Amino acid sequence: MLIHSASQLLTLAGGPQRGSELGRLGLIENGAVLIQDGKIVAVGESSDFKARYPDEETLDAAGRVVLPGFVDPHTHLLWAGDRAAEFEMRLQGKSYLEILAAGGGILSTVLATRAAPLNTLMDETRPRLQTMFEHGTTTAEAKTGYGLETETELRMLQALITLDAEHIMDLVLTFMGAHAIPPEYSDNSDSYTSKVCAEMLPAVKEWWQKQTSERGDVGLPFVDVFCETGAFDLAQSRRILETAASLGFPLKIHADEFDNLGGAVLAAELGAVSVDHLVATSAGDIAILGKSPTVAVALPCTPFGLAEKEYTPARDILEAGGLLAIATDLNPGTAWCESMQFAIALACRYMRLTPAEAIAAATINSAAAISRAHLVGSLEVGKQADMIILKVDDYRHLGYRFGSNLVERVIKKGVVYQV
Repeated sequence: MLIHSASQLLTLAGGPQRGSELGRLGLIENGAVLIQDGKIVAVGESSDFKARYPDEETLDAAGRVVLPGFVDPHTHLLWAGDRAAEFEMRLQGKSYLEILAAGGGILSTVLATRAAPLNTLMDETRPRLQTMFEHGTTTAEAKTGYGLETETELRMLQALITLDAEHIMDLVLTFMGAHAIPPEYSDNSDSYTSKVCAEMLPAVKEWWQKQTSERGDVGLPFVDVFCETGAFDLAQSRRILETAASLGFPLKIHADEFDNLGGAVLAAELGAVSVDHLVATSAGDIAILGKSPTVAVALPCTPFGLAEKEYTPARDILEAGGLLAIATDLNPGTAWCESMQFAIALACRYMRLTPAEAIAAATINSAAAISRAHLVGSLEVGKQADMIILKVDDYRHLGYRFGSNLVERVIKKGVVYQV
């Protein structure tokens, strides 16, 4: 199929974009893309391509923007229940950590998720997955972490594998048994850390290899840990991540959402693929992160959802030469938002990114944050034909507009879906 007559074809070609390079869109006016067998085989100008490939099936972009599908590299997609009552508590002045200490926050979702059968978990998640896709996300990371016990964490992994198999969108999975300290270990976080290392991580590896062998999958899911006050301290986080690395898991880390505990430096030291949140990160830690291959993932929907004033210091990260991505942090407590378009709008306003920088952070750099930049995140020969056609003729409407869906069509592996 030949997609032609795009007012602006944003290729994002050339790989992940560090520091001042962020925002290199690879824009082709009156652009065209040729797709065969679900992959991109040529990119260029429409006038040339229509003459060169006269017999191809065509899709007329009709003077609209075409760009890579969004990659959302940080979501807590799978959960049961909601926390609408908690939202009201926050409006009454309770802080996130106060709600967590009172048994709310993550722990209330843990209780609901533990009690939910597998089918219930999937039934509640499918509408979120579809909404993400209709808003232009074609690949997303999805974490466990609302089980905090081996049985429920494995049930979450099973649900995510099943959803990945049945839905159009690609899911990249993360095990996050170290999302919080479960209530039964509230007075002994070191014992729970030991449980994660000695029981859960080996069990996940064994289970994953059995489940995926028939599908021909290779590798293991990511392992993530919440390095934060009220969750896992730096020493506990190091222990979990080093154990995971010794078992062959690739690493991620939540860090510096509220306090600067040193998680960003730990991520760089251990070669984590990404470090996420980074609101309270110090200048010294940013300098170290900026010299590393670890991707800094900003989650602007989260401080927005918490009505906080501080956001990820994106300009400081870029000035340090860092790799910056953005994600929704879709979750039931602080950021029930399926739209990467809204994350882009927030990044422009509160992180001082230009629309071009935010788009690059939401595509090629976010693909790098889940080790998928070789497959998705840009429109280049050999990559999956994952792209979106907007309803507008200028890419700057992304960021400029918010609260509505600018996606007209989503193309996943060469198949066109009307939104």
